[in-house]
Amino acid sequence: MRKNYLSKEGYEKLDKELRDLKTRGRKEIAQEISEARAQGDLSENAEYDAAKEAQGHLEKRIAELENTLATSTIIDEKDINTSKAYLLSTVTILNKKTNKEMKYTLVSKDEADFKKSKISVDSPIGKAILGTEVGEVVKVKVPAGRLELEIIKIER
Repeated sequence: MRKNYLSKEGYEKLDKELRDLKTRGRKEIAQEISEARAQGDLSENAEYDAAKEAQGHLEKRIAELENTLATSTIIDEKDINTSKAYLLSTVTILNKKTNKEMKYTLVSKDEADFKKSKISVDSPIGKAILGTEVGEVVKVKVPAGRLELEIIKIER
């Protein structure tokens, strides 16, 4: 079983989502199924089929969240060594091709949010910069081609 590493904020966000799905989500799906069932013949009832499918997706997400939370370890940002890029490190990198600086925080796949500059350590760029030190240059293959990235700064 794979261990998940989350920040306290990330753990709380997933836990809140799980509690919401178990309460409000299940209640809404049950109501949709009940309303569809009241329409009569279930063998040709598209609303009933759609509600049952939605219920399946909901239960799958609940199971995923329960597994993620059960196998998670919360990482304290104070314990992060800033000599190398690790999970929860904020890394400033220089794209050598465009000469642009970018700043990303390395997080687990469950916390990734590109709009907030949080990239997964499982992503191509995340994998490439994980474990690097300031001054190192890494080459990474991304859908848009090959990037050459220099590690400028590592922060907690």
